[in-house]
Amino acid sequence: MSIERIRHASLREKVMTAEQAAEFVKDGMNLAITGFTGAGYPKALPTAIANKAKAAHARGESFGIGMVTGASTAPECDGVLAEAGAIKFRSPFQSDPTLRNSINAGHTAYQDMHLSHVEQQMRQGFYGKFDIAIVETAGITEDGKLIFAMGIGHGVEAIKNADKVIIEVNAAQNAGLEGMHDVYGEVGLPPHRKPIPLVGAFDRIGSPYMECPEDKILAIVLTNGGDRNSKFADPDDTSKRIASQIIDFLDHEVKAGRLPKSLLPLQSGVGNVANAVMAGLLDAPFEDLTGYTEVLQDGMLDLILAGKMKHASATALSFSPDALQRFNDNIEFLRDKLILRPMEISNNPEIIRRLGIIGMNAMIEADIYGNVNSTHVMGTKMMNGIGGSGDFTRNGFFSFYVSPSTAKDGKISSIVPMVSHHDHTEHDVMFIVTEQGMADLRGKSPKQRAKLIIENCSHPDYRDMLRDYYDRALAVSEKAGGVHTPHILLEALSWHQRFVETGDMRIK
Repeated sequence: MSIERIRHASLREKVMTAEQAAEFVKDGMNLAITGFTGAGYPKALPTAIANKAKAAHARGESFGIGMVTGASTAPECDGVLAEAGAIKFRSPFQSDPTLRNSINAGHTAYQDMHLSHVEQQMRQGFYGKFDIAIVETAGITEDGKLIFAMGIGHGVEAIKNADKVIIEVNAAQNAGLEGMHDVYGEVGLPPHRKPIPLVGAFDRIGSPYMECPEDKILAIVLTNGGDRNSKFADPDDTSKRIASQIIDFLDHEVKAGRLPKSLLPLQSGVGNVANAVMAGLLDAPFEDLTGYTEVLQDGMLDLILAGKMKHASATALSFSPDALQRFNDNIEFLRDKLILRPMEISNNPEIIRRLGIIGMNAMIEADIYGNVNSTHVMGTKMMNGIGGSGDFTRNGFFSFYVSPSTAKDGKISSIVPMVSHHDHTEHDVMFIVTEQGMADLRGKSPKQRAKLIIENCSHPDYRDMLRDYYDRALAVSEKAGGVHTPHILLEALSWHQRFVETGDMRIK
């Protein structure tokens, strides 16, 4: 932990321990805490706040906070606070198992929402007043400006909207991050909102630094801890087959003259399958690719290092340990090839539509008409949240949803008669891809989509069951006089109910 990262002399006088800074956090406060998909979250304050909550609970006193982040954080943030019973309210996205259990047990109230909406709703006051923002930085300049770390997320609005700010300065973050950020906070609210002047995916429209009034800063805590840096699984046959189908399709579109050889800016959701698609592009016949995404992971980093991708824009960098080493080793090369923005810019629907983003995201399940559930297991158990997937699905030039065709050793089908929870409707989803095949849903009626999804995407163990359901649903709907989207309402969710009761969707 190095105080040299604080180059502003008078701000060094505000340095204190995490335990001292945690004393500013009181029961019932509403906190804006930075963090986006395992990057940019505070490393020390959450544990200190959690310990304070445990001590209060041991005395029989109440202690709980509201907590709005950019996206998911890590066990040492969401996890320790949830384990201490300190989170009363949480939004907009999470992925921590302890917090997930608290949400599903009803102990933590959770609002799942599109990430592009968060900062506007902060400005509008929908969350109420923010008492304190806790922000991770890589340093502070001579004139007191903040250098964000590996993720910006909602950090700009967190600092602007909170009454006070506590800053963590993390010496483990590469000092070469300075200059990689593009802080733009001029979005505003109607009727005075102005167009965002971003025309190309790599345009700079803001400042490398974030300004924060000195009198707003309560405390500065020095840390020296790495981000979550989860290791990705090596691409397996299933992931490779999914990736190859998307790449073959894009190659076909290039040859047909509907896409340039450089494609359009790419967005990739979080996870092993999405990362495998990026890895597959290393050997694909495309050049000078660009990225415009929310989280930049290993696959996109390797495309840049290999010279296949010119540059990429994101709001956070979330790498495995090996990829983080490659990033640190090559940061001078990467300085003019990566740019980090607030998530209100990275996920902005108008920009996504105008740039023509090719979006690729993961799903839990899709139904035979192309509706997608990306958040809830068996319709009731929150997994992580919708995140930014909806921003890119509804507004992207192409929107792909990917998943293995089965889960739980074949006991769950990813293609079902009706999704148990709707996140992305059939009106927005263009492509469903599993290792079995791809369904191009553009320009298709519901019945046409059903046949494509059943025949191309479902697992053979479930295909006859889906055909049987569809055929019987068609017959029932014909009698009822409504065959546009055939369903047997008493059976539409029976697959999920069967799994809940027997542990297997298949009929034994």
